Amino acid sequence: MDGMNGIAIFVRTAERLSFAEAGRDLGLSPSAVGKSVARLEETLGVRLFHRTTRRVSLTEEGALLHERYRRILDDLREAEDMVARAATGPRGTLRISLPTIGYRFLLPVLPEFLDLYPEIDLDLDFNDHLVDLIDAGLDAAIRSGTLVDSSLMSRRLGAFRFVLCAAPAYLDRKGVPLRPADLKMHDALRFRFPTTGKLQEWVLLDDQTPLCGRTALTCNNMEAMRAAALVALGIAYMPDFLAHEALKNGSLITVLDDFLVDPGQFSILWPSNRHLSPRLKVFVDFVGRKLFQGP
Repeated sequence: MDGMNGIAIFVRTAERLSFAEAGRDLGLSPSAVGKSVARLEETLGVRLFHRTTRRVSLTEEGALLHERYRRILDDLREAEDMVARAATGPRGTLRISLPTIGYRFLLPVLPEFLDLYPEIDLDLDFNDHLVDLIDAGLDAAIRSGTLVDSSLMSRRLGAFRFVLCAAPAYLDRKGVPLRPADLKMHDALRFRFPTTGKLQEWVLLDDQTPLCGRTALTCNNMEAMRAAALVALGIAYMPDFLAHEALKNGSLITVLDDFLVDPGQFSILWPSNRHLSPRLKVFVDFVGRKLFQGP
């Protein structure tokens, strides 16, 4: 095998599934790419690609090798970047995954971050589905709830709380619930988790009390549920930062505040098998100081 160049050529070919396209990316001829792959196959004694006149695809062995080699290249690039950038400060692109509603708590603090680190570019992926950080090429993710993936490092960012809220017009029409038992006379707007399909529970002090008598709407998007509450379709259970603006201007009103007991928790996560690059380190430190620090 022709060293690290051979690894890079194989990985790019596996990504492109085309000798010609891999060659264009690397500044090589298709023939040179093909010869490098052939040398690697000869060294390993296995076929890495299925080749036909119409397409190129990975064999099972090729797919396994691609995963390992890609991680090797990622580690090398991170090590080189860490050394090269240490003297000049954090820079480069940070790819961060957040829940769809994450823009409501992150965007307000980003101007300060970008003023502090003008050479860092942010690529934000707002997505409610669980993603594999390595497979998706992400540096980190901000997520709520229980952390179960032991391959990830994490730092807690802070707590938020859930509120029950409804539009004034809805409460004028149906009345204001004064205790959890009153919810059986009301319409619920329920959130369904996209990853599991389960409905989010409304956690109250009196957990034996039945919830709303009717589910008027169920959706898998918090923003849509908030919009439904604003047009007086029912009572919704949502994070306080999602409801904050509407509560401030009076278009939503909270109910049963004294009976809500379930705080939420956000954390930032990153792969444990990677060095914390300077740009990711300053981002983790910054959001750890700035997010969810208010009352």
